[in-house]
Amino acid sequence: MVSEYEIKKQICEIGKRIYDRGMVASNDGNISVKLNDNEFLCTPTGVSKGFMTPEYICKVDAEGKVIQANPGFRPSSEIKMHMRVYKNRPDVQSVVHAHPMYATAFAIAGIPLTQPIMPEAVIALGCVPIAEYGTPSTDEIPDAVEKYLPYFDAVLLENHGALAFSDSLLNAYHKMESVEFYAKLLYLSNQLGGAKELSKSQVERLFEIRRQFGLPGKHPANLCPNAKAGLPSCHSCKGTCGATLNADCGSTEDLVAQITKKVMEQLNK
Repeated sequence: MVSEYEIKKQICEIGKRIYDRGMVASNDGNISVKLNDNEFLCTPTGVSKGFMTPEYICKVDAEGKVIQANPGFRPSSEIKMHMRVYKNRPDVQSVVHAHPMYATAFAIAGIPLTQPIMPEAVIALGCVPIAEYGTPSTDEIPDAVEKYLPYFDAVLLENHGALAFSDSLLNAYHKMESVEFYAKLLYLSNQLGGAKELSKSQVERLFEIRRQFGLPGKHPANLCPNAKAGLPSCHSCKGTCGATLNADCGSTEDLVAQITKKVMEQLNK
């Protein structure tokens, strides 16, 4: 079993990676790891993620309250956002928040990452919606993010940055790296005249590959409420399918009616 000290070292290593890759500036970003249902390690507020040592890392409970922190350090002011992810996603063991340049630019422009432009992004991410703007360190961001948690493993934060989460610290970091790579490719392809998107049938084949691999996490391949109803899924509804009550998905009653209709159509064939 990995010791807490080793996990703290790993957090520092990931912090250095996101700093060195330009995913954060100055004291931006935060990282957390779940130890058990009531103990979590997290980065402190007001320090550069590129220069941390294990002594910087704080321990908090499920409410974000300090269990242990060395003098001069206190948990990230965004710990509420992390705790909301853990509360709604028991499968998640780590959360990474950063401000990667291209992904954050999309978040600022209000453009979700929904275009299917490369197989790896379709399989790993599906698509990345945008959670509505919230004031940092308040409950506004956790509230905005919450409705996307059942369907996605990464979310853009409007005018703020990006959030990624997974079943390990390394995988959460990889999700963040994938989001930024996806955003950069999409930006550059648009400068070259526009991205050539994968077809619906190609996307469905990739979704099936993901299902066959049994990859962990949440993904539109089998969780998108629109896809379940036989309606356009993430790549054609511009990421709005993460919210079950919106114009694209309709009300819960409408969704049930649509699903029933599809089932009856199949039975009558």
